Amino acid sequence: MTERSLDFLKEKMDQSNFQKLEALGNSNLFNFVADFIKLCNPSSVFVRSDSREDRGYIREKAKELGEEKPLAREGHTIHFDGYNDQARDKKNTKYLLEKADLEKSRLNSIAKQQGTKEIKTILKDIMQGKEMIICFFCLGPGDSMFSLPAVQITDSYYVAHSEDILYRPGYNQFKKIEENSDFFKFVHSAGELESGVSKNIDKRRVYIDLDEKLVYSANTQYAGNTVGLKKLALRLAINKATSQNWLAEHMFVMSVSDKEGDKSYFCGAYPSMCGKTSTAMIEGETIIGDDIAYLKKKDAKVFATNVERGAFGIIKGVNPEDDPIIYKTLSKEGEVIFSNILITEKNFPFWEGKSKEHPGSGTNFAGKWFPGKTDQEGEEIPASHKNARFTIRIKDLENADENLNNPEGVNIKGMIYGGRDSDTSVPVEQAFNWQHGIVTKAASIESETTAATLGQEGVRVFNPMSNIDFLSVPLSKYIQANLDFEKELESVPLVFSVNYFLRNKEGKFLNGMKDKKIWLKWAKLRADKKAEGLKTPTGLIPAYQDLKSLFKDYLGKDYSEEDYNTQFTLRIPENLEKIERITNIYRDRDNIPSVLFKELEEQKKRLLECQKEYGDYPKPSNFKK
Repeated sequence: MTERSLDFLKEKMDQSNFQKLEALGNSNLFNFVADFIKLCNPSSVFVRSDSREDRGYIREKAKELGEEKPLAREGHTIHFDGYNDQARDKKNTKYLLEKADLEKSRLNSIAKQQGTKEIKTILKDIMQGKEMIICFFCLGPGDSMFSLPAVQITDSYYVAHSEDILYRPGYNQFKKIEENSDFFKFVHSAGELESGVSKNIDKRRVYIDLDEKLVYSANTQYAGNTVGLKKLALRLAINKATSQNWLAEHMFVMSVSDKEGDKSYFCGAYPSMCGKTSTAMIEGETIIGDDIAYLKKKDAKVFATNVERGAFGIIKGVNPEDDPIIYKTLSKEGEVIFSNILITEKNFPFWEGKSKEHPGSGTNFAGKWFPGKTDQEGEEIPASHKNARFTIRIKDLENADENLNNPEGVNIKGMIYGGRDSDTSVPVEQAFNWQHGIVTKAASIESETTAATLGQEGVRVFNPMSNIDFLSVPLSKYIQANLDFEKELESVPLVFSVNYFLRNKEGKFLNGMKDKKIWLKWAKLRADKKAEGLKTPTGLIPAYQDLKSLFKDYLGKDYSEEDYNTQFTLRIPENLEKIERITNIYRDRDNIPSVLFKELEEQKKRLLECQKEYGDYPKPSNFKK
């Protein structure tokens, strides 16, 4: 098969590109590429090496074909997705499963034989008249225990350019892998284009074959559906990690420093709109990654790396006051791709929340735009989409950590889990131990909806580890993998919960926007064993004097004992209600580890005993170190 594949490839490719592919010496790769050249039938094939010339070719082709348009600042470009192609297609993102697995799976899935036939029918001749681009990347730093090679086939120069910004080069890494080594495979086509965007949205499909470690994507341009190495690769990685005793998580990796400049590294998982990016970008700290982390064990410690080298971030609300570091990067010359925002008449980018001054008119994803413009349903079209994005390299941020590309990763001292919670959880709390943390902090994450997103405020959405949308294994297996990760560790990361959204009875937030810095500083003190914790039924909370000093030192703010008591009062009725909600959710799932119910029941007993002694709302002074 390999010889026939090479002969076929030599016939279909020019000499230069064939030689680049042949130099990788991997028969599995040759067969994979040959199969999809036959299926997709491109007019030409371009193989992207790690060279500057190949990277430049892709950037220029993206502009030449109109997939990206240059903006006023050097290096800035704009990409528009189709009007109905602005987000991840959850409905049509499906796993290809055998019938036996299909019947017992809760994953959004389709029978493997049926789904494979459907997607291959869609992909048949889909690249006719186009150039196929074959790109090689490495998830995690190269030549490290984290390295996962990946190959992306696409006919979109925008996708290839985005991945060049977001991921580390992998062509030379491919030369080093053994013949039978695993690598992730992604096949994408934007399909037939109309006015430069995908036309056949009704045939938009994203199908995932876990056995083959292969993702198909067709008739879409939005990066969440097409940039395979992002959340699509996370799904493949979770499946792989669960069977190999490491973790692939929807987490930031950042450092928190003390007054002497000593750093400790933390990972954090927060659902959307719960403060994940703003935490990773806190002023005075450094960032390794804002989205996806791999965590592995070495020398009985936990090390983590950012899978990516770039950021594909929501741009809405980014402004000089709230996000000064990101805003500065987006406002200077350098390689930046904007997507689905407004371009002013002077060819500058504008997005919702950028400034109080509005440009008035311009061009956006709906064409020529002016205030009050409506779509076919009569809905007003915003200047920039609520899911509009920016794509940058993290190294271009002034707070990029020096260990961004360290092949060893960084030693993790703590895991932080956040949610949007108006009435239950205190601003920061440490779990008693790893098991207690994984059950009551990580596997019990809830996020309240806002009126802006669903039209109904306060609906609690269950999202364990902030990873529910990307699970490729049963929830029971995923939770067990997290619980088991502690085994063989001598240095176990502390587990924390944070809640930036606690309110009083009048609906006023009890946390200031900058207070999250203090909760992290306290977590750093705990990791360094430099602060005591008050033991409550649900975990360890800060002592007042420690927080008072931290607020003064880092925010120049006088932190009152009244504020402390209001924020850190234990809300027993609400905590008991949460335990009941979470327990009922897990009772409806198959094969959930019994230890989860045991931890929740023990926490319930502690709360009831405390309630009997101190009432529904005991103050922090009721608890001891």
